[in-house]
Amino acid sequence: MSLRFITQNFGWKIGSLGLSVLLWFAIVGEPEMLTSRAVPVLYKNVPSDLLVTGDVQDTIRVELRGPSGKLSASSLSDVVTVLDLSDVGGPGERTFTISSSNLNLPETVTFLRAIPSQLRVRLARMLRKEVPVQIHFTGMLPKGYQLTGQQVTPDRLPVAGSEERVLVITGVETDAIDLSGVTQSAEFHVNTFVADPRVHLESSPIVTVKITVEQTGKN
Repeated sequence: MSLRFITQNFGWKIGSLGLSVLLWFAIVGEPEMLTSRAVPVLYKNVPSDLLVTGDVQDTIRVELRGPSGKLSASSLSDVVTVLDLSDVGGPGERTFTISSSNLNLPETVTFLRAIPSQLRVRLARMLRKEVPVQIHFTGMLPKGYQLTGQQVTPDRLPVAGSEERVLVITGVETDAIDLSGVTQSAEFHVNTFVADPRVHLESSPIVTVKITVEQTGKN
């Protein structure tokens, strides 16, 4: 190798070498830290006829180690715990031990442990059925008037949830319709309500209630 080759563009070569050294120190020389962070729990490939039920765990706390720059809130903002339910054959309980394979961690970040270290997932069979709509009235018509007819459309609504919960649902109820001051037939558009928070409506919750009010002739 000739001296001329070494000295040619010597300034550029020294500058490139210095920049490489600085980058090496910036990456390798970055202090390693530990952190603890709450991350969401996501369930994927849940069979269409099953649902996750019971006390569903929506977050867990994980302990991580890595370069300080990789452990910032912004670097870890997309980290989630993913539980794959694709091999679940039916209702029952399934235990998952949390490991690094469940986490989408940035490069150079190491998973240490999770709290809790295991998650037990309870799966129930999904059930759908239609139940009657029950009209809820409050207050009393003014003296001299009486309710002679009532109609709700639709009169049945579809609900869905775990089999054990849906089986005991006998109907959904409308929001209260106040009859105080009503002196003629009227139409109301009201919401319906499912008493069990783990059972949901599978259609619009709004129904139309028509009432017929007539005078009794007695004041």
